[in-house]
This record gives sequence, structure tokens and C-alpha cells, in this order.
Amino acid sequence: MSSAAALKISISALEEQTALIDLAAQTGKHFAAVLADARLSYDDLRYEFTRARTAGTKSPTKLADFDRGIEVPFVSFFTGCGGMDLGLEAIGWKHVAGFEIQELFSKTLRKNRPSWNVFGPPVHSGDVSKIDEVVETLSPLIAVPFEGVFVGGPPCQPFSIAANQRFSKSGENFKRTGFAHEKNGNLLFDFVQLILRFQPSAFVIENVPGLRDLDGGAQLGEAIRQLEEAGYTVAEPTIFDAANYGVPQHRQRLIVVGSRTGRTFKPPAHSNAQVGAGSALKGVGGLPNHETREHNGESVRRYMKLGYRERDQLGRVDRLDPALPSKTVIAGGTNGGGRSHLHPEIPRTLSVRECARLQTFPDDYVFVGPTARQFTQVGNAVPPVLAAHIGKAITSSFFD
Repeated sequence: MSSAAALKISISALEEQTALIDLAAQTGKHFAAVLADARLSYDDLRYEFTRARTAGTKSPTKLADFDRGIEVPFVSFFTGCGGMDLGLEAIGWKHVAGFEIQELFSKTLRKNRPSWNVFGPPVHSGDVSKIDEVVETLSPLIAVPFEGVFVGGPPCQPFSIAANQRFSKSGENFKRTGFAHEKNGNLLFDFVQLILRFQPSAFVIENVPGLRDLDGGAQLGEAIRQLEEAGYTVAEPTIFDAANYGVPQHRQRLIVVGSRTGRTFKPPAHSNAQVGAGSALKGVGGLPNHETREHNGESVRRYMKLGYRERDQLGRVDRLDPALPSKTVIAGGTNGGGRSHLHPEIPRTLSVRECARLQTFPDDYVFVGPTARQFTQVGNAVPPVLAAHIGKAITSSFFD
């Protein structure tokens, strides 16, 4: 290694890369410091088997690709960091209010969209289960019936443990206690009560596919029954894979759409021409939220031996294939971050910004808080481009 410049050129040689890893092990220095001494970064590293596949010519759909249509007003609940809201905003819908219980998520919303009415900590509880508080907050902003759309992805849990212990699943008492025992019933049913209270022209319930089968389908079935009894026509709950809508990521969401317009919801047409993850990961240097994890040398040694779509069993991370949509970006728990996948051509995990690219967030949308919580925000979100497609279908079904 005669000079840093020579090392920079020769880093593509695996023996040079391995020598750096060995140097870190021998000296006890962190691998990041060894790279810095050589005036290198993790992005200079390579896999043993690399650049054998390309992302192809198809690029991810961006929010800027959508035409703005009718200005449909909407209120979002369980807003998160705003993935659903951004998609609806991109097609011309008007953001009336958003309710979010997590303070950090609320800060992200306010930072990026200071003109939005964000009801969340520290100025508001943002708690949708506090129905009276939500009604008091929302009533000055919208009329009843509301000639717009309510959207929300309520976290849903199985029936209470108490109900499971006290009653047979087949008994009527189990059903009644199961729905009532959670905090103020269950957030799904709190959302239903707000729909019944304000009577929006249409609503969207989005969630993980498992909601459809939760408690044998009883919860969702009961929610739909209440809405239909109130005069809503509810479309068949449908699972959408974001990869079929220009998103460079496989991500399934259950979507339930209902309307009191008497018209039928026509889902957006999907495309089988999927977008490779590699096409979304170019040119992220210098963007916000692009701090990458400083792996130790032994982790890099393991990663660099992986082929496309192979998993590092110790770290439980997968190398992406640049030619295929990414695996689902993982959120992690409420108080911790998710594990990002491995970059397809660099033996390191993805940054928050790269995960946001896979989710189709705009590059100027900034996530606040510790990096782990940034991953949580991105991983919890609905891909904005998928939300835009669903919003366009709602516009044409109910508002044109």
C-alpha cells in the first residue's frame, strides 16, 4: 500500500479489502477508523461476487409523476410519518388534519409540512382512542356529513387475554368481551366510531394483511358490518403489493375502501413490470438521513461472501438483488429501529435514506430523531406512491 491514492484504486481487489479487515483485527482498531486512515469509506467496499446483475432500465415511480386532480379533502388518523398523506397530497387532495400519538413522528410531520394541522404530542395527545377529544378537535374543521375521505391504519391486536381465558371462542360472550376489553374497545372500532360520527363520503382502512384473518376474521368482519349497517358500501378487502405499482419493494398492505355515495370502488390497475431495487439506490450521497452503519471488519468479511438474495445468518440480514424489488423494509418495535437489508453491491446495510427511496419518499422529506427511530418511521409507512394510486382510484370511483 504505497499511498492512499493507490489503495483507492486497488480496493476493487479482494485481497486489498481483506487486508484492511485483517489490519483492523490485528491492531484492535475499529474497521471504520482503518478505512478512514486509508481515506476510504464503506461505499468503497465490494462483494466477492458483484455487479453480475443490473437494475434494468425501468425507474421507480415518483410522486412528481402523478397529475394533480380534484381537490378531495381528507383527514388522516394514525398518520405515522405521513406516507399515506404524501401520496394523497401528490394527486391534489387537501390535507385537513392528521392525528398521530407518537411525538417523534409528529415532529417529522411538522418539520416537513408546517402548513398541515398535525394533532399530536406535545400540543395534543393525538390519541384516536380518546374519541371525545378527537371530536372536539375535528368539529371546528369539518362539517357533518364530511364531503371528503377519512384514512387510517389502526394498529390491531387479537382479542384480550382476559377474554381468551374466560370464554370459549365460539361463545357470544367471547365476542362481546373481546371487542370491548381493549383500551376503549379496540383502535379499529374507535376509527369506525369516528367514521360513523362524521359520515365522510368515503373511508380507507389500511393495515397489514393479517388483519383480514385476525381472530378468524371476526374483528374486520364486525367493523364492516357496522359500517354497512350505517349505509356504507364496502368493497371487498384487498391485499395490494406495492411492487405492482412502481414501488421498488415488495410490501403488502390490506386496503378496505367504503363509500356512502352509492358508487362502486374500482381498484387501481396494476403492472407486472416490477422495478429493481438497484434503480432506487443511486445518487444518495449528500442527502439527509444517509448516515450508514459502521460495521466491524468481521461483519464485512461475512457480508462480502454473500451472493444475491443470500442471508447472513448471524446478523439476520439479506443481500438484495438489484434487478428485483426489495424485500419489505422492516420497521422494528415502537421504541427501536428495524434492521435494514444489505445493499445489493456494497457489503453494508442500507441507510435510512436508501430505505426511504425503496418506500418512494421524496429525497427532501427529512426524518427526525435517532437513526433507529428514523428506521421505525420509514418502515411503518405506506409507500407514498402506492397511496397515490389508491387515491386516484378513489377519486375516479367516487368524486369524478
